[in-house]
Amino acid sequence: MGDPVTFTFPTSAYVPIAVGFFGLGCGYLIYGPQELFKFPARGRKVDLATGVWGIWMPGFMQFVTGVYLFAGLVWFHTFTAPPLYMAALAFTAYGVHWWAIGMSRAMGGDPRPNAGMAVAFTLISVLGIVVFFKAGDWPVGLLFIGLTAIYVSDFFASALVHVRAPVAGGAVDAIATTPPPALERTGLGELGERALGFFHLVTGLWLMYLTWATALNLAAGFHLPL
Repeated sequence: MGDPVTFTFPTSAYVPIAVGFFGLGCGYLIYGPQELFKFPARGRKVDLATGVWGIWMPGFMQFVTGVYLFAGLVWFHTFTAPPLYMAALAFTAYGVHWWAIGMSRAMGGDPRPNAGMAVAFTLISVLGIVVFFKAGDWPVGLLFIGLTAIYVSDFFASALVHVRAPVAGGAVDAIATTPPPALERTGLGELGERALGFFHLVTGLWLMYLTWATALNLAAGFHLPL
């Protein structure tokens, strides 16, 4: 028996983080106006549309990025920068949680369980702040500050709400036709949703910058802060 064959892959500079940045940013720019400006107004069709977008853009695109990063770090060793471990963890976790958020919105779910989710994702967002500022990567550190503000806002927007069951219309296709639950937020809960929309929009625009910076730096030789 000869020695086992070992395959070695070269280290790659083409980290796929722009895919995750763009997907999350697109989702934030879709959800933000509805939360901050109430446009478009919540309704069955709007909830179905925003739910589908949430599943695919911030959900699927972040999950793919996270899995790709973990494969490169753990199996193929094509990526070697330690902070990418935090990026892989974050993209994977945020991607899966956006699948849950999108499906809940599309199917007319109760938003109150999101309060517990917001606690967990506040903690992982603070972890990202620590990791990336320690690594000297302030642009991504700023992203995690925005994420932290989002989940603190989401806690109040989700926890301080009363839900009245909708009146069923007797339609066969419940998912497509049943109205969403009527939400009655307290004053602080309403402020939390407005803050959630504001931080979604601000962080979404910053994610668009990170997408541009990543693509221009890797594809066109720019040297934008990243």
